[in-house]
Amino acid sequence: MAIEIHEGDLPAGLDFGGAAAIDTETMGLNPGRDRLCVVQLSAGDGNAHLVRFRGDAYDAPNLVRLLEDRAVTKIFHFARFDIAVLERYLGIRAAPVYCTKIASRIARTYTDRHSLKNLAAELIGVEISKEQQSSDWGAETLTEAQCRYAAADVLHLHAIRAALDEMLEREGRSDLARRCFEFVGHRAALDLGGWGEVDIFAH
Repeated sequence: MAIEIHEGDLPAGLDFGGAAAIDTETMGLNPGRDRLCVVQLSAGDGNAHLVRFRGDAYDAPNLVRLLEDRAVTKIFHFARFDIAVLERYLGIRAAPVYCTKIASRIARTYTDRHSLKNLAAELIGVEISKEQQSSDWGAETLTEAQCRYAAADVLHLHAIRAALDEMLEREGRSDLARRCFEFVGHRAALDLGGWGEVDIFAH
């Protein structure tokens, strides 16, 4: 496994093929308040790229180009949050999207455990440590443990997606999942607009 750290943007010319696994690290869980610090990506080849942002400098044309590329599916776990953060700080809406948490909730109805850690363990036999989940991602220097944690969040998403796709197809729920993926950007926009805690479909 190789982890490459890039300051402020992806280098030009990186090829993620038809699908890029993406995650974000922020200063908290409120996308309207807590700034974006790191975007991590993987092409599913065992390597991870970490893009670090400092202060309010978010001019990242290469990253934006990838996020807006309709030929590249963006694989997230809990896409709702990541898409909101990316829209808030980079000014774009990533699409098309695949969310492993949504796929899990639709396919794995025999359990209420849909965390990335649970999916990795059950579906592909990989143990992921979450020890660095609540750490200071805005620090001047990232620790080796933080970098490994950030990389782990994207390195296995391609394999998890493949396993979930098999289950969705088997249960006849692939189309339902696809339509949910198409809506998640709108759900993120509602979060940014102030409806984060409101179920707009409720009576």
